[in-house]
Amino acid sequence: MTLIQLKDLEAHLWHAAHIITGPIDASDYKTYIFPILFFKRICDVYDEEYLEAMEQVGDAELAKGDMFHRIQIPEYCHWRDVFSETKDIGQTLKDAFRGIELANPKLYGIFGDSSWTNKERLSDELLATLLNHFNKVNLGVASVRNDDMGRAYEYLIKRFADKANKKAGEFYTPRTIVRLMVNILDPQAGEGVYDPACGTGGMLLETIHHVKENGGDPRLLKIKGQEKNLTTEAIARMNLFLHGQEDFEIVRGDTLREPKFLKHDRLETFDCVIANPPFSLKEWGYDNWSADPYGRAKYGLAPKTNGDFAWVQHMFASLNDHGRMAVVLPHGVLFRGGAEGEIRKNLLKENRIVAVIGVASNLFYGTGIPACILVLRKQRPVAHQDHVLFINAEDIFTKGRAQNTLSETQADDIYEIYRQMRTKGPEADDIEGVARWVSHSEIEENNFNLNIARYVQKPLEEETVTVEEALKDFQQKLAVLEKAENELEALLVKEGFDI
Repeated sequence: MTLIQLKDLEAHLWHAAHIITGPIDASDYKTYIFPILFFKRICDVYDEEYLEAMEQVGDAELAKGDMFHRIQIPEYCHWRDVFSETKDIGQTLKDAFRGIELANPKLYGIFGDSSWTNKERLSDELLATLLNHFNKVNLGVASVRNDDMGRAYEYLIKRFADKANKKAGEFYTPRTIVRLMVNILDPQAGEGVYDPACGTGGMLLETIHHVKENGGDPRLLKIKGQEKNLTTEAIARMNLFLHGQEDFEIVRGDTLREPKFLKHDRLETFDCVIANPPFSLKEWGYDNWSADPYGRAKYGLAPKTNGDFAWVQHMFASLNDHGRMAVVLPHGVLFRGGAEGEIRKNLLKENRIVAVIGVASNLFYGTGIPACILVLRKQRPVAHQDHVLFINAEDIFTKGRAQNTLSETQADDIYEIYRQMRTKGPEADDIEGVARWVSHSEIEENNFNLNIARYVQKPLEEETVTVEEALKDFQQKLAVLEKAENELEALLVKEGFDI
């Protein structure tokens, strides 16, 4: 069977979104397209596995056994069963999804809860057109390798994010920002990685890519994530499955109110914790934390109407003894006072904050405000203690009409600044206007304010003017002045004044 080129696959999948444009809002494309894509993929893979099993055992019933299939497709729940229907297609699709989920406990809830039977939005004709479009290509491994399937899936997520715009911030972080954060954490094969606000799973997937790119075996990673939104959590699981990942656990739930990853009534801990949580959540669970059973408010209780530092503390409490974390936050966490100032001071005094990295504004969907990346570690080298690395990367970006972007090269440039400065430690020379190690004593003099501009200022650009330029400018201004004087003199004479 011929391999489908990635660009052709991407174009084919994106066209599926055009089919449902109109009845389905752009922000809901992912709710309908991803389940059908996943359904087609697992059925085509099942057929491949079945044919291979038949070659081995030559028995039709035996070839359906669990030992031959990663995912079981029960009777009447296959793609062809749904595709053959012409009436009540939505109900048939829904029944097939539920049948597959019941037969595969690890897939429970993976197809989400979309209203497939709402014929006002999804008529039989529309669904038939959509299914027919997907039916044109075989999505088995022989046609689409896991890597390409995963890339095509990520491509769709990005396109859907572009369409959803403001709503996209709930499920999508620009991949180059994720790349920068993962490079900083440098996860290794065999380590545990956790994202408490995992969205569609992009940060967890980047850790897989990172380990693979650096010669490690990503199958040895222990990947876990929690996501509050049902549809987004389902998409994250599909995403990891379609990338060929097996050892992962994504669960649904409110992380701050009800963390799901526990060991003996305590938070489970990890080597790497990474997240882009919702900025400045107003209803984040303050009342639950006033007597938090997991001890997450060790450094102070976050303000009642702003959960930024609740996320920071949850993530830090989820680190093991050698753990490190990177989190995207609004700039306000660096300088706001009150409870947040107290938490910031306590984290600094315990030498937990490694680096503060400011990135350009308008990089994230749904918000134009500038953001920063905080890097924290449970243990720091002795030479690095009592210092924080500040990096001002706000000028490293590509200007866009509606939204700015960060290229992969630019993300790697920022990481290289971080890597070099961290390798040299506080003895490193400053990079004027860009990076500097700052002592805790200086930060304390600034009342524990971590606003980057206080410590890393852009050099003032002095305007240099040559003598020739200055003389020419003077002559031009003198000519304008003489003209104005002549016009004034003529006006006075006209009005009868004696000059």
